[in-house]
Amino acid sequence: MYAPERQQEILRRARELGSVDVPSLAEEFDVTPETIRRDLKALDRAGLIQRVHGGAIPAGRLDFEPDLAEREATAADEKDRIARAALAELPAEGSVVIDAGSTAARLAAVLPLDSRLTVVTHALPIAARLSEYPELTLHLVGGRLRHRTRAAVDAWALRAYSEIHADVLFLAANGFSADGGLTTPDLAEAAVKRAMIAAARRVVLLADSSKYGQRNFARFGDLSHVDLLITDQGLSPEAARAIESAGTEVVRA
Repeated sequence: MYAPERQQEILRRARELGSVDVPSLAEEFDVTPETIRRDLKALDRAGLIQRVHGGAIPAGRLDFEPDLAEREATAADEKDRIARAALAELPAEGSVVIDAGSTAARLAAVLPLDSRLTVVTHALPIAARLSEYPELTLHLVGGRLRHRTRAAVDAWALRAYSEIHADVLFLAANGFSADGGLTTPDLAEAAVKRAMIAAARRVVLLADSSKYGQRNFARFGDLSHVDLLITDQGLSPEAARAIESAGTEVVRA
């Protein structure tokens, strides 16, 4: 396959799937990762895609948001490692807030069954899973349900989070970087995330490395609002050092 043909197919997939990554494309087209990076660079120069860490998204799609099933299937092993590493950040007693998101949901899945924590969440899938925990005190935050994320947003959710002080927030984001901050595609989701950050004494961001460098439509904070980032080994040591130099601790699980 000639380079223009390959680039056209890469563009088609980016538009169809919402994003593409270098390792998968290199394997699919049986070329080196460097060849794919050159293809992405050419498409980026043409204004057809936007390069992000590890891959690319279609140009002009900062509002792109994969549905819950697609996010659950993406970087599954990395998210499992992140969730297990996050267990170390649970207080022995006290209260935690768990954000909506596929990695946060994995944290809920590995919580010890005998946990005696107080947990607050606005995410229906997380609340449904934790409702089976006999020793756990669960608070489900209400509001308008966003079907894309199965999460409550708007005034009820904002008011609920304004009335609590939690020990730890396990936060999710669609994109993060030192200069771009913390981002998500939806303004209503962003508002809830800001309220959660304000409601917690300590903020732990759970985000796989594919989200590094991505910028979405709605910005809800800076990395300075995050005490600890738990990510995977795909985040380069250089990027980790840059984040830590700004004051956020980094764990690469």
